[in-house]
Amino acid sequence: MKRRVCVIGAGPSGITALKNILDEEIETVCFDRNDRVGGNWIYSEKPSHSSVFETTHIISSKLLSQYEDYTWDDHGEEVADYPSHQQLASYFQGYARHFGLLDHIQFETTVKQVERISEEEWKVTIENKDGQHVETFSDLIVCNGHHWNPRMPEYQGTFDGEFLHSHDFKKAEPFRDKRVLVIGGGNSACDVAVETSRISKKTSISWRRGYRIIPKFMFGKPSDVVGSGMTWLPVKIRSLLSQLLIRIFIGPNKNYGLQEPDHNFGQTHPVINDELLYRIRHGKVHPKVDIEKLDGHTVHFKDGSKEDVDVIIACTGFIISHPFLDESLINYSDGPVPLYLKMMHPTMDNLFFVGLFQPLGCIWPGAELQAKIIARQLSGKWKRPKNIERLTEKEVSNPHYKQLKTPRHTITVDYHVFRRQLLNELPKDWVAKERKDAQPA
Repeated sequence: MKRRVCVIGAGPSGITALKNILDEEIETVCFDRNDRVGGNWIYSEKPSHSSVFETTHIISSKLLSQYEDYTWDDHGEEVADYPSHQQLASYFQGYARHFGLLDHIQFETTVKQVERISEEEWKVTIENKDGQHVETFSDLIVCNGHHWNPRMPEYQGTFDGEFLHSHDFKKAEPFRDKRVLVIGGGNSACDVAVETSRISKKTSISWRRGYRIIPKFMFGKPSDVVGSGMTWLPVKIRSLLSQLLIRIFIGPNKNYGLQEPDHNFGQTHPVINDELLYRIRHGKVHPKVDIEKLDGHTVHFKDGSKEDVDVIIACTGFIISHPFLDESLINYSDGPVPLYLKMMHPTMDNLFFVGLFQPLGCIWPGAELQAKIIARQLSGKWKRPKNIERLTEKEVSNPHYKQLKTPRHTITVDYHVFRRQLLNELPKDWVAKERKDAQPA
């Protein structure tokens, strides 16, 4: 059939996929359930929409959080070192306008089902205000994100208070004067603990293990900019130096009542946060170890302590999920994700995933490079390796970081190493800032 591409999702990964496929003058349609581009950077208090918090700022600096085709300077909006979610949403919407993408996106449209009806054809069932419709495409690019399907923890006993996931946390105000327990040691957990501690009766945070907390600034510069100065070093050496720098800047976790990490830097995702340790040392956030059991409003911890709480907020991550695809075809919810360069299915050459990786850094600069490689394949300018299955197996078995075996750590990449790997597949003149003539959607 004539080449016709379907892009699922108009978040940061989806819009760069759409832009780069259109640059190759290939007919492309994008579907998104929201009413504008931006994905989870569109703040909304609706529980069904996985959005950022009211006060969210990005945890990577603006210098390392931009498309090369459309930088912050191209956007023309002055932003801080760590832009807010409002500024990020504006940036993505500016990208879409600049490259004429809006006419190619069907908003408020949900992809209900995708079926592979032949080796060269996908049947896509969509639903919008006019009902359900079916369209056919030659190629499928999945950009639905991996931060929307909550992973809830399970404990012995029952809890009689409010128990929610960070997916449903939008702002701190509903927790005013309540006793709050936050579960988790990731960036979301630390942010939720900080925000609720401003107005709660008491906020505690439960960690099952020790984690490293990186300040947002080192030597007067964003910490990721400082880290980028060490990219010439092997990952192992760079990790040891990062670990030493954090120790110098922060000191041991025990000084804050937190567990010490029992693993090397990079084996879990570090936390980028300047306020948690401040709030702890000011008596506003109270560290706790892992939960043993629940009993009414009382939470028992594994160190023998207990605490009465009104609300538990589980910041325990998300399940990688593609509900529109049959699980017999694709199921990455548990275990490794065998995709070449974190994007290409080894046996189905018309199925791609953009943004299905978790860098120690920002996602969309890498998503932009992935999109450009896919676009070049679809236009015949780039050929898949003949040994792609073996290369995929090698990639899965040799990750950039030997991380702890948890569901959270199946798609981690090193920002700088991954970027170099993708750039190796692109010509030197890969940046394309000029807008192509828009084609009918």
